[in-house]
Amino acid sequence: MITLKDILYKVTINAVAGSTGVGVTAIDFDSRNIKSGYVFVAIKGSVSDGHKFIDLAIKQGAVAVVCEVLPEKLSDGVTYVEVDNTSKALAIMASNYYENPSENLKLVGITGTNGKTTVASLLYQLFKKAGYKVGLLSTVKIMVDTKEYKATHTTPDSLAINKYLKLMNAEGVEFCFMEVSSHGIHQSRTEGLRFEGGIFTNLTHDHLDYHNTFAEYRDVKKSFFDALPEKAFALVNIDDKNGLVMLQNTKARKYNYALKSYADYKSQILENQFGGLLLKINDAEVWTRLVGNFNAYNILAIYATAELLGLEKVEILRLISELESVSGRFQYVISNKKITAIVDYAHTPDALQNVLETINSIRTKNEELITVVGCGGDRDKTKRPKMGHIATALSTKVIFTSDNPRSEEPEAILKDIEKGVEPQNYKKTITIIDRLQAIKTACQMAQPNDIILIAGKGHETYQEIKGERFDFDDFKIVQDFLNQLSK
Repeated sequence: MITLKDILYKVTINAVAGSTGVGVTAIDFDSRNIKSGYVFVAIKGSVSDGHKFIDLAIKQGAVAVVCEVLPEKLSDGVTYVEVDNTSKALAIMASNYYENPSENLKLVGITGTNGKTTVASLLYQLFKKAGYKVGLLSTVKIMVDTKEYKATHTTPDSLAINKYLKLMNAEGVEFCFMEVSSHGIHQSRTEGLRFEGGIFTNLTHDHLDYHNTFAEYRDVKKSFFDALPEKAFALVNIDDKNGLVMLQNTKARKYNYALKSYADYKSQILENQFGGLLLKINDAEVWTRLVGNFNAYNILAIYATAELLGLEKVEILRLISELESVSGRFQYVISNKKITAIVDYAHTPDALQNVLETINSIRTKNEELITVVGCGGDRDKTKRPKMGHIATALSTKVIFTSDNPRSEEPEAILKDIEKGVEPQNYKKTITIIDRLQAIKTACQMAQPNDIILIAGKGHETYQEIKGERFDFDDFKIVQDFLNQLSK
């Protein structure tokens, strides 16, 4: 049996009360899950403080407690371990408990505001096509080679990460591609993992409801690269001014990519249409089914990563030409009446602008571009007017609607969005709170050759209202409405 001492290896400890030689059966940070022989790790979360549940955890059978503040009264037969940061300790303990599974495969972390899911998912796809056993930890799904698990967070908690990595070890997985969110980094979920490389896509306005300032948001991302080991690679987009910031203190091997700047990996867009992109990467041309300027960056990051991980250039180009788009990322359908509907996860000002500019660069301007968009509740409110401004400036018609209002009133969210609409664009807009009705109205408004963009939720198959999740799939809904109108 594994002992408490075994799983505390490399954890910085302030004090211990009791024996670290006690055998343990599992670790958990949720007191409701604690059973006999468990270690309870008391995490100070944004909603509740795990220290309040130490007594409950002991009653349920915890043999050890890891905490930041020792309780005034200690229970007999229970070992208490005091540390500075229980989130960090949990991550290191999780790695030890699962026998440090990240050391038995090549783990690559992808961070940035936009593009994480696409880059991670396409790398998974490319390496699968190359014949390897591959893992994926993403917003959309978790893959242990060919077996799929449901994803609940961009970056899972540290116990879940190590559990899945251990499953990957058992399946003989050689490479794993993992989205690394700013929340995940800040909450130490990636602590104790050994990364083969890190990728930085870009940094734009997001998560300022969680991070107090943009500088704090940037520095949290940077800390991921600061922690990379010497043998790892750090690959950054230097068309984003924050790319070089990410490399300032890293010990890893430094590489960069760009469309506009001189870089180790350089790309040029030769053709851009709804059918795909023709790119020139360094000195070679490649056709991809992915669409848009932002995907040119994603493809370039994928090409560079695959080469840094040892694949041959010719093989990489061939595999890129076979890649399919990721669910909810510029996912489109064309109806019998030649109406094009695009579903995209764009939920930040920068992402929405990228998608709309891509559509405008491809369309003939003889058709209408109808955008359906909202903003999530209980999230960064400062981006709402910006989303309203961008949607109306770059579309011919806009329907403002609910996204995931969560605990907020949808009307209040929509009023925030409307504040960004300039006077000359007022007549372009209508507001329909019900998202289903908004999508239906967009389909009814559209004429042959028109384009509908449904932005914000992408791959999500639910809508969250007042603490409940209701089935809601933008892509399926718009497909159904267009099919009905085609009859």
